[in-house]
Amino acid sequence: NVYNIPVCLWLLDTYPYNPPICFVKPTSAMMIKTGKHIDANGKIYLPYLHEWKHPQSDLFGLIQVMIVVFGEEPPVFSRPTSQPAYQAFQATGPPNQSYMPGMPAVSAYGPNPNPCGYPGYSYPGGSAYPAAGGPAHYPSQPPVTTVGPSRDATIGEDTIRASLISAVSDKLRWRMKEEMDRAQAELDALKRTEEDLKKGHQKLEEMVSRLDQEVAEVDRNIELLKKKDEELTEALEKMENQSENNDIDDVIVPTAPLYKQILNLYAEENAIEDTIFYLGEALRRGVIDLEVFLKHVRLLSRKQFQLRALMQKARKTAGLKSSSPRRLGRCCPGRRARSGKLRHLHRAFPGNMAYLHAISVTVLELS
Repeated sequence: NVYNIPVCLWLLDTYPYNPPICFVKPTSAMMIKTGKHIDANGKIYLPYLHEWKHPQSDLFGLIQVMIVVFGEEPPVFSRPTSQPAYQAFQATGPPNQSYMPGMPAVSAYGPNPNPCGYPGYSYPGGSAYPAAGGPAHYPSQPPVTTVGPSRDATIGEDTIRASLISAVSDKLRWRMKEEMDRAQAELDALKRTEEDLKKGHQKLEEMVSRLDQEVAEVDRNIELLKKKDEELTEALEKMENQSENNDIDDVIVPTAPLYKQILNLYAEENAIEDTIFYLGEALRRGVIDLEVFLKHVRLLSRKQFQLRALMQKARKTAGLKSSSPRRLGRCCPGRRARSGKLRHLHRAFPGNMAYLHAISVTVLELS
């Protein structure tokens, strides 16, 4: 048989995030059959409403659940002819007052107790649901609240149990997903922190390695400086202990034998030049006579010429720049010039200029 069960769904302003409030609206020929899903005022209690969650839950699914549940356990039955007409919801609140059409009026006595253990919702009062399409034929049943065990009741309990299990499973899966997402986010944050710590640890190891290398290099430099300091200290002590009669020629040691030969030639040539200068000083003071002076100057000049020629050849062999020949009047080391020698000769023989000129030419030719 097909039964038309009138119901009323009140949608709150927070719908679809909160479930609607559902009532059975019996006609004048119906009576409410209280049970696990219906209270005495016709309010509907279902696990689907209790576990409402957007967007998985919607009105279409709610109606499908009502069809299954009410098909197994009808919420109304036909009124006996001897009982007066039933007026729906008049016992739950004061008489209807003026309010906007379609808006529920809240009961002055608060919500009725929930006989099924589901969370209760406040429900509106109002007039009885208007009968549509004429009275329907409902199975006659005495108005009792206790229903004996039957096959329909057993099927209804199984359906309710399956609905509850499904609702609990959905809620557990939702909570498990939330926990997994939260744990995954924390794990990702920890992984990023671990990567940052690894990079920082690697940088610290590199810095420590560089510092160790620098410390080792500094230690080596310290040891080297200590050795050099000891060597210098020993050299100073040795020099202090040595006598003052050290040979000055041992201080300067050329890097090659050819350079040593050039140095010796230069020193000997300058020594001859100084000797000629002091011979002139001796002649001026009358220590030696002119004949002795000319004899020694002639010998020294010849030797000086040979030394200069040999020194020029040695410098050319060593790849050094050739020194320009000295001219009359050019200053030599010690601020002495050959013009000074001629000046000394002029002072010695002021009246014999021709002879003095001959001596000068001879000295220049020999030098």
